Amino acid sequence: MSQSFGRETPTAHSQNPHRQPARFLVVIDSGGSPVARLFLDTREQVAEFDAGTEEAAQMTAGLLPTQGADGPEWDRALEGHSHAERQLADVYTLPV
Repeated sequence: MSQSFGRETPTAHSQNPHRQPARFLVVIDSGGSPVARLFLDTREQVAEFDAGTEEAAQMTAGLLPTQGADGPEWDRALEGHSHAERQLADVYTLPV
């Protein structure tokens, strides 16, 4: 008889620290189409996806954006975008 009958015993849960939550969602034009970029408090990018997705709409529901990501705090995070793109960007501060 096989020793692999049934399901495996679950492994013990590891107590690793959780990832930091995303704090900012920036909707910015990138080559003619809008992209949504998620950033931590430190302005480190953690994700990028199409701004037309349902997830982007759900994240921003009920939030009012600040227009423009052209401040010095965004220089390094958005260095691949032009000044004009950064001025027109919508910055959402996500509730933590």
